[in-house]
Amino acid sequence: MKTTKSWGSKVGYASAAALLLVTLAGPASVFAETAAAAKTGSAAVIEKTTSSVVAIIGKPGEGKKVESRYQLAHGTGVIVRSEGYILTNAHVVKDMRNITVVTSDGKSYAGRTTHYDEESDLALVKIEASGLTLATFASPSDIQVGEQVMAIGTPLSFALRNSVTSGIVSGMERSVHSSYSLIQTDAAINPGNSGGALVNMKGQVIGINTLKYVEYGVDSLGFAIPVDTVQHVLGHFFKYGKVKRPYVGVELSESWEAVVGIPSGSGLEVTYVEAESPAAKAGLKKGDIIQSIGQTAVNTLVGYNEALKKYLPQEKISLTLRSGGQSKTVELVLGEVKTADVKLVQDAAGSYIDSDQGKTRIGDSHYGWSMRYPAGLIQMNQSDEGSVTFRDAKEEYAITIHVEENQSADLSPYGLLRKLDGEAETVLERRYVEEGSQPYAKLVGKADGEYYYQARAFHKGDQVYYLTLLVSEEADYQNNAKRSSYEDLLDTFTLAFDKQDKALKDISSYGDKNTVATEYGISFDLPADWEEGYGEGMTYTHTEEDVDLSVRVSSVSSGDTLKDWAARDEERFKRTYVEEYRKVEAPADITVDGVPALSQRFAYTMGDEWKHALVLYIFKDKYKYELQFEYAEEAQEAAEKTMADLIASVHFPKDSMNASIGFIQDENELLKDTDTVTVTSEKYGYSIVVPESWSTTSREDFDSRYAEYLSQLGTGRTFYFYGGSIKLSAVEDGNLAETVSRIEKEHQTNHGIDAEYVYTVSDEPMLGLTVKKFALQYISKDIPYTLNQYVFEKNGVVYTMEVRVNEAVKTDALWAQIQQAAASITFQEPKQ
Repeated sequence: MKTTKSWGSKVGYASAAALLLVTLAGPASVFAETAAAAKTGSAAVIEKTTSSVVAIIGKPGEGKKVESRYQLAHGTGVIVRSEGYILTNAHVVKDMRNITVVTSDGKSYAGRTTHYDEESDLALVKIEASGLTLATFASPSDIQVGEQVMAIGTPLSFALRNSVTSGIVSGMERSVHSSYSLIQTDAAINPGNSGGALVNMKGQVIGINTLKYVEYGVDSLGFAIPVDTVQHVLGHFFKYGKVKRPYVGVELSESWEAVVGIPSGSGLEVTYVEAESPAAKAGLKKGDIIQSIGQTAVNTLVGYNEALKKYLPQEKISLTLRSGGQSKTVELVLGEVKTADVKLVQDAAGSYIDSDQGKTRIGDSHYGWSMRYPAGLIQMNQSDEGSVTFRDAKEEYAITIHVEENQSADLSPYGLLRKLDGEAETVLERRYVEEGSQPYAKLVGKADGEYYYQARAFHKGDQVYYLTLLVSEEADYQNNAKRSSYEDLLDTFTLAFDKQDKALKDISSYGDKNTVATEYGISFDLPADWEEGYGEGMTYTHTEEDVDLSVRVSSVSSGDTLKDWAARDEERFKRTYVEEYRKVEAPADITVDGVPALSQRFAYTMGDEWKHALVLYIFKDKYKYELQFEYAEEAQEAAEKTMADLIASVHFPKDSMNASIGFIQDENELLKDTDTVTVTSEKYGYSIVVPESWSTTSREDFDSRYAEYLSQLGTGRTFYFYGGSIKLSAVEDGNLAETVSRIEKEHQTNHGIDAEYVYTVSDEPMLGLTVKKFALQYISKDIPYTLNQYVFEKNGVVYTMEVRVNEAVKTDALWAQIQQAAASITFQEPKQ
């Protein structure tokens, strides 16, 4: 059996459509026998309703990477007002750009989303038209399980507009990943049917198709939004511009029976009550059971939402509760659910769904190549280094273009031809082509015994350009006409890019900047060669220029100000570094994207080289943004321009903050130098009290899977603070004299290498013991540090405590913390 090959992501709408036609087509005699019956039944209904159903197509939202003009999203809609209002699913048009609506008579209209409600999955699209055929809605009470229905939509391919499938209403009041109840049907609802009409045999819309349940072994399980929800949402759209939802202020939990689908009268348990909410004011509390709203019993979350659908904010409702074992009724005035304003996509006037309209050539301005751009050529993927893959819409061939840089500038024809070595198992043609203005090396062959392959290598300056054609089927390559068309396309490849040619599409992935859009309401442009850093938070770095950026977002505490925030940071900085190792400038008032801010410069060193930091402090609404740049002193000139450009690019787009983000604690506001933790080692029989801000590692924190790493940790526990550490090692049944002798020999060796390596040895009282102390002050790689080592024995265990701290951070406060931690050690019998 023939298999279809593809390169990169498969679009394949034409193939999918062909497959569908083969699958659904039946013998002609079957259609002939049933034609008469269909005309009087289904055909009459379709004739009545199909003109009120439209197809919708556009570019996917910004969250989806669009790689070609063929990568589009589509769905279906239903005409609800003759002046051009079309109802569809919210998920169909979410962030969709360049919306095009095609009516049943084949006319195309530009569309725009005017109303959007993700909770109900409904939205309105407006086109400039009049006299359109309206859909007729059924009465909700007339819908019955078992009645025949038909689904009208645009399945799989946009070429299959106004396709019809039939079935029955399989169930009512279903709950499947939705806030409201759904209609279940066995009429086929495939991708692209979303937003289309589910109609009864009177031609009335009973629901809007929304989803199909897909799982292996599951067939004929589709769902539609029922007409009562549709009419409820439409009424709010046209009256209020949005759906106004009542707010009670509770989190609810279903009973076990309700979760698994067993009929239950258990009600809904209150798991959380928001402060100052209508529920709190009415006296609801955690653990109460809501049994009914008004006269409507509620046992599921969907049932609860359906009951609230009858009310508007500010209306009074009664809740029947079971609280403390007693049944009672309370009244409350509903609030309104606060939802983030939906940012509806608006396209520029005259913009068209095909962004490549008028483009007849394609190329890369950075690498300087171009070629003809036939309508059926699809760009599949592209690397950051500029390699790109194309395929044709029929999936007959693929073309790749790759550029190697930093190659020899004087490659000979022999050398260029050698670049194609090993590319084919069976060589059909191999030569150096000198005809034309740009000679090239050419190799034709078969790869893996299946693909036909033609590779061309071009040389320009210190770059080699590889142009490769892959043809998957032998019949296509052996077809003279097709092979000539493939080669004609390859022949249009040229090592030139005309920036003045408006018919030339530039696909260069090389740019001067990349825009970083965050969910925290801030965006900025980074130079293209920056990389995202590691660890928590938003960090970015440029290793060659030695410049870093970190962005921290937290909530503004009540009563805080920019000046107070900056002052706290400055004080923390001063507490971190000894005076001669730090510099601080006064904060300056600036604006960032029109928002008042403070900027402040810091500098510090560990004794070797100076590092500089520029910190921006910004309040925006309820959040504060700290942007911190760090750069080496020798990189200051380049860093200043980079920082200025980046700061100028900072924006706070309206409504770009993720609505789910709540209060974010600034941990620095909670941090206290006096906060400590006690760390105990039962194995080695000691406890030590250290500042809570210090981090720690030990063999005891890992299991045997990390054996290689554990061997590096030894038997000790290390406590890290900025600029130093305390390492506490323990050896059971160790020898105190041998340990002291070993450490002293290490110091003697170092002194023999460098006479300035001067240490002292003394016996000192400590921890109720006499300990051996080795003390050293030394400069390593221009960084001065203090090293104290204490060796002692207790309960048969020999301990070594090593304190190392850089002089740059050896402030009185830090040294006091170190001394307190060392003096806090207590002992107990080790546990085996």
